[in-house]
Amino acid sequence: MSIRSIVPTARSGSTGKLVSAREAVRLIRVGDTVALGGFFGIGLAVEVIHELGALFEATDAESVTLGKPRDLTLVFCVSPGDSQSGGANRLAQPGLVKRAIGGHWTGVPALYQLVGGNQIEGYNIPLGPMSHLYRDIAAGKPGHLSRVGLGTFADPRVSGGKLNEMTTEDLVELVQIGGEEYLFYKAFPINTAIIRGTTADPAGNITMEREALTSDTLSLAMAAHNSGGLVIAQVERVADVNTLNPRQVKIPGILVDCVVVATDPGNHPQTWAAPYSPAFAAEVRVPLTSLAPMPMSDRKIIARRAAMELRPNSVVNLGVGIPEGVASVAAEEKIADLMTLTGEPGVIGGIPAGGAAFGAATNPQAVIDMPYQFDFYDGGGLDAAFLGLAQADREGNINVSRFGPRMAGAGGFINISQNAKKVLFLGTFTAGDLEVSVVEGKLLIERDGQYQKFVEEVGHRTFSGPHAAQQEMDVFYITERCVFRLTAEGLELTEVAPGIDIERDILAKMAFKPIVNKPREMDRRIFRSDPMGLREDMLRLPLDARLNYDHERNILYLNFEDLQVKSMQVIRDVVGKIRELCEPLGHKVYAVVNYDGFELDSDLEDAYLDAVQDIDDTYFHGVTRFTTSAFMRAKLGGALESRGVAPHIYESESEATAAVRTTVPRQE
Repeated sequence: MSIRSIVPTARSGSTGKLVSAREAVRLIRVGDTVALGGFFGIGLAVEVIHELGALFEATDAESVTLGKPRDLTLVFCVSPGDSQSGGANRLAQPGLVKRAIGGHWTGVPALYQLVGGNQIEGYNIPLGPMSHLYRDIAAGKPGHLSRVGLGTFADPRVSGGKLNEMTTEDLVELVQIGGEEYLFYKAFPINTAIIRGTTADPAGNITMEREALTSDTLSLAMAAHNSGGLVIAQVERVADVNTLNPRQVKIPGILVDCVVVATDPGNHPQTWAAPYSPAFAAEVRVPLTSLAPMPMSDRKIIARRAAMELRPNSVVNLGVGIPEGVASVAAEEKIADLMTLTGEPGVIGGIPAGGAAFGAATNPQAVIDMPYQFDFYDGGGLDAAFLGLAQADREGNINVSRFGPRMAGAGGFINISQNAKKVLFLGTFTAGDLEVSVVEGKLLIERDGQYQKFVEEVGHRTFSGPHAAQQEMDVFYITERCVFRLTAEGLELTEVAPGIDIERDILAKMAFKPIVNKPREMDRRIFRSDPMGLREDMLRLPLDARLNYDHERNILYLNFEDLQVKSMQVIRDVVGKIRELCEPLGHKVYAVVNYDGFELDSDLEDAYLDAVQDIDDTYFHGVTRFTTSAFMRAKLGGALESRGVAPHIYESESEATAAVRTTVPRQE
């Protein structure tokens, strides 16, 4: 590739597609719908956006004579600002903008102030439908049809995504097709798209080799072009004609009207976190050992408990905030290679980045366009999703999108939480100056937060608990001191951290009382400083492969060889699998259990024996057990005898099987 540097200036004699930022934004007309591409700072055309704001502010004679853009409708998928004064915050000027339609708002607080103050109209559309809408606009369709958003604030029966009183037009409709409810997100023409890439040629072909994401860029450019609109692309550099590899061209020149070369590297950062990371651009792969482990804190406790839900060969999404810590724990536990972590803007594999670099990934396997990532998510491609928990209520509803004058927006939260096979919401139990410590393996609340997060009713419904319960979804709420799960009747308290008093530290700090039966203790490994050994847990023989039922002889063979019981989760999983197999049979079975190499944590001995006794009484006519270890025969035999369970343990499988066969009649 032959690269030559071009620093354009505003001159009347410019020809072709290469223009200055001022020349480009002068083409934006009064009342245009202007869409901004990118994901936070990634792929954001900062120089062009700032120049648009500067043009509106200008008082020079040329600006007065030629006119200024005003009364714009701004459209964006994800927070096109730096949460302060950069990016689209520069456009937060009354008169310049009359309406804003966004999927996520955290990065543009100045823009939301105009919405909150009823100075402009505002909408929050879920990120998936927002990015898909670009494709539908490009295809000339009337809108986007989706189940995403049902039961949430995007549902017109709630607010239809409207953010203030002056916003009255319905952009979302409830429709029925084949007796099923859907939301219809209406299409609208896009007059100007402002996008970004790395390298352009004079024909406007754009590559993105130094970008961390491809995001919504192609879909947005096509939507504007097919709307008869203008496409402005900001790039770092320009290549000679016919020198770009066509397989690297992400935006074909037929879609691009103006190419603006950034004159200031500060206006073209790869992410808000840093000007450039070669690992985010897949230029180099860095050793994951270079990622520093999280210090022990409430955030790490939550991330550790959540990481215990990770499974080999699964595809996972991690949200922003505390869920980012799951990636750090996965790296520390050396299990990141056993699953595929993903992010909604299109990264697949590697370790998703957090903080100001959220959206990027270190060592990704692939980077695809964001609308296609949501196709995968919406179709049920995610095995598990780890998302934020800012506010929850008795029905299991979640609010992460709006808190009084602060607007975060839904982002991809609704798509992900409604379509993943398992959903885990992660957050501290209270908010505001919470301080905790771990003393001798127990959690101590040094100072509790000032604000309740488990309230009677959430202020903005980003996730619908009743809708999820109706769909029989697997939903958990994980905090530093306890865990809840969603039931048809609401939230049930299922786990409590060691050292925590249920009445004092949990129920007294909630606006409602959850279902409380017999919550178990959270895994004590979470509260130790050394690694938890999750890799060893995950690489063991799957439980499904450990159970084998002989229908003819009515014998269940349980292979507990090398099974390490070091957490309550293992006990729960074993019991769950036995129930899952035996319950549908409608009758009791005989069992043969292999205890070779079996390891049982002393702290869990009582819980394990309770489970054994319960399973024996409920599902087994009789049980024979065997192990080649004399020590295990003595230890386990004595423990079983103390519970009144048959203590004899055989030395070999043949002896155990022969013993059970003498009492099992062959079934016809």
